[in-house]
Amino acid sequence: MLKLNSKITLDAKTIKASNLCSRFTSDELARIGNYAWDGYDRDERSRFKWKRRTEAAMDLALQVQKDKNFPWPNCSNIAFPLVTIAALQFHSRAYTTIISGNDVVKCRVIGEDPSGSKRERADRVSTHMSYQVMEEDAAWEEQHDRLLINLPIVGCAFKKSYFSPSVGHNVSELVLARDLVIDYFATSVEAAARKTHIIPLYRNEIYERVMRGTFKDVLEESWYGMPPMLPAAAAQAQQDNRKGVTPPQGDASTPFTTLEQHCFLDLDQDGYAEPYIITIEESSKTVLRIVTSFDREGDIERNDKKEIISIRPVQYFTKYGFIPSPDGGIYDIGFGVLLGPLNESVSSLINQLTDAGTMLTSAGGFLGRGAKIRGGVYTFAPLEWKRVDSTGDDLKKSIFPLPVREPSAVLFQLLSLLIDYANRIPGTTEAMVGMSTGQNTPAETSRSMIEQGMKIYSTIFKRVWRSMKGEFKKLYVLNGMYLPIRQAFGAAGGYALREDYLEDPNSVVPVADPNITSEASRFAQAQGIRQAALSSNGGYDIEVVERNFLRAMKVDGIDTFYPGLEKKPPGGDPKLKIAELKLQGQQMELQQEKLMFIADLMEERKLNNAKIYAMQAEAAKDLEEAGVERTYAQVAAINASIGMLKSRDESLRKRIELLLKGMEYARENADRVRMDRLAAAPSNEGASPPPESMVVGAEGAMGVGAV
Repeated sequence: MLKLNSKITLDAKTIKASNLCSRFTSDELARIGNYAWDGYDRDERSRFKWKRRTEAAMDLALQVQKDKNFPWPNCSNIAFPLVTIAALQFHSRAYTTIISGNDVVKCRVIGEDPSGSKRERADRVSTHMSYQVMEEDAAWEEQHDRLLINLPIVGCAFKKSYFSPSVGHNVSELVLARDLVIDYFATSVEAAARKTHIIPLYRNEIYERVMRGTFKDVLEESWYGMPPMLPAAAAQAQQDNRKGVTPPQGDASTPFTTLEQHCFLDLDQDGYAEPYIITIEESSKTVLRIVTSFDREGDIERNDKKEIISIRPVQYFTKYGFIPSPDGGIYDIGFGVLLGPLNESVSSLINQLTDAGTMLTSAGGFLGRGAKIRGGVYTFAPLEWKRVDSTGDDLKKSIFPLPVREPSAVLFQLLSLLIDYANRIPGTTEAMVGMSTGQNTPAETSRSMIEQGMKIYSTIFKRVWRSMKGEFKKLYVLNGMYLPIRQAFGAAGGYALREDYLEDPNSVVPVADPNITSEASRFAQAQGIRQAALSSNGGYDIEVVERNFLRAMKVDGIDTFYPGLEKKPPGGDPKLKIAELKLQGQQMELQQEKLMFIADLMEERKLNNAKIYAMQAEAAKDLEEAGVERTYAQVAAINASIGMLKSRDESLRKRIELLLKGMEYARENADRVRMDRLAAAPSNEGASPPPESMVVGAEGAMGVGAV
């Protein structure tokens, strides 16, 4: 327990102070620095085995070739890329699934929303926070990309979210697991007694912080004037081996190593340890800064006597886990740890088979004394012969090749077995990496195999989605504290309100769906929702459904193709629409009646023409037989009847033409009235429907009665 003579009073001034170092003596600061460094050292020792495993996993992922002299110098030294393939497969699936387009954050509507105000607020929050992480914080997407490639190897990574006064907006930066030191057996990041962030700072960065008053003035101290100390030799050698380069010795351009420790100290000596953030320089243990780890007095819970019961600290770090550690450790495990032993065994077998092949093709042997050959190494070219002093029989008897067996088939079968089972852990089988499973494999069988293979990724995506939700909640709370009352953003006139961020932060979630692990399933889901919306009688938000479908199709510039229902032409007055539908119905009924009447007239004309043809035939026959059976008077009567029928036929023809012209005129007149009405609709919204005389005027003159 750290005991100091100086005592701090927790008030608004203390909480808002940028540095509390001035309230302590130099001896007390030295004790605080040693206390912080001792806690950091204990936590570092607690995770020593985990750190050694992750360093070996990183070597496998980067295919680092270590020096090897067995079974002979410069022997085979192949690093098989099992971990590399697994990491790349996870990254290629996760990156495009979790971050798809510019919409990353979604705010849900919780509870009833009869007025639609909650939906408007949710839309503003969703648009603004997506803009913050994708546009305002320019490094967020790149660092999230790095997180998703580091996560499957190491198994754990962190995001540090805070408001940066220097840039004027929220920042959410990647912190690798090696750079955040926590007691390995802590139950959670939030409940850990200490969290130490290892931060390299260049000399200019420390100078800038001193000038701003953020750091204590250390410009005259000896450690600041000397070149920074380099990391430990062993760790540095491993880093050099991975990078393939040798860094220069410490000079003025080498960064200092600072430790930002989030811990609990009882600096007011009331028996309750308050949350503080202490920053020290690692080599000298000099305290650079002390600030409270809570921002408001409202974070302090007091009893009736004004005594502190508890303090709710600000949580800066969000843990991204891959697979929870079975031993209960706070650092999750990745493919690098799970596949490490198998990967090393596979590499050993491949090297043994390669060395056996090398020995078989280039092995030497023994030379007897009878072989008169000059010493040294002989090289042969095609069609080349070497002269020796021995006869053929003596040479044959004096040379004994070294007996070497060819590469073992058993080792090759064992190698195939290990690779097969190693691929089952990360799901990197042939079907999962895009290779054909066979020409005769049914499509449904292949889809079922891929779906089952994606189960492991579904659970990991769910953990990543949960971590992103926690990160966005922290950014949401920061907006409620530091965002201006009203802030404009983007190029489309968007704006955000601070009051929008004073509601429940649990409403903020990632846009990505953790249950969808491929682009094909995402498109199938969007297409199914769209078909259901189009075939239903209502209940779907058509605009949301259409935009979701376009996003699934990876359409760039959705607003250009689909501006939304609000930008469609105005629909006009509902009463006018009803009147127009009524008019259309009346027109269709009249047209139907006219068509039936025309059909009757055409049928009557057809019968009339048939009578004419029959009477003409009868008249011709009577003319031939007029002198015998009939008189010419009878033939004349028939011709008179034929003339009357022809007059009737002409009358029917004219009536049919008149009806057809009337229908055409009525259709053109109705279209003209409809176009005029649509052109006048925006300025006559709310007007009453047209009078009945307008409806009659379009059809009355050409109705059936007029015909």
